[in-house]
Amino acid sequence: MSTPFLRVEESGEVFPLRDVVTTVGRGQGVDIRLDDPSVSRLHAELVRRGPYVYVADLGLSRNGTRVNGRPVARRVLDEDDVLSFGAARCRIGGLEQEEITAEAELRRSAVPELTRRELDVLTSLCRPALSDEAFATPATAHEIAADLVVTEAAVKQHLLRLYQKFRIPEGPNRRTRLANEVVALGLVKPMPSAEAGEQLSVYVLQQPVRGRRDQAVQAG
Repeated sequence: MSTPFLRVEESGEVFPLRDVVTTVGRGQGVDIRLDDPSVSRLHAELVRRGPYVYVADLGLSRNGTRVNGRPVARRVLDEDDVLSFGAARCRIGGLEQEEITAEAELRRSAVPELTRRELDVLTSLCRPALSDEAFATPATAHEIAADLVVTEAAVKQHLLRLYQKFRIPEGPNRRTRLANEVVALGLVKPMPSAEAGEQLSVYVLQQPVRGRRDQAVQAG
């Protein structure tokens, strides 16, 4: 196929991408319809810009969008990338090949593989730091445990694994340093919610974002 396309892994069905925007979801009016209850009616968009294609999650699903197993908000795609819309798995093809620079490869590998529970812990950890309060400190293990309705011991185990995955050395303010790294990589960002004013969404941006939000994560 000479044009970029998306192949649904379960059915093998192939959908050529439209010239500009291809919508993906469970609703009747989308371009690529995925009949899976974990997929939102309007879940994501595949956008073509010259020789490039990027996926944009629309933030309308609790289950989100992943590329090669990692949650994303928006990301430029490469040939044979696996896209997961909720539980529905697809594969992108027909893209032009381009040599990846060492800088791009380093940026891509900066974010470790994370489990769903580890993402939950990171969300709860950074919630205070992304509030409107200046110099808010990240949540404590006790606060995270209460938020996720798990034991404090379980949260501490998750935090230890996260320190290792993000290579946060031992020392003072370790939770703060982890939160700073997570925010700097763009892994957590406030997203409007129709149900509760504002909620945190966890995802990986294509490029790390440094700015006001990571400056707000300070040691208490």
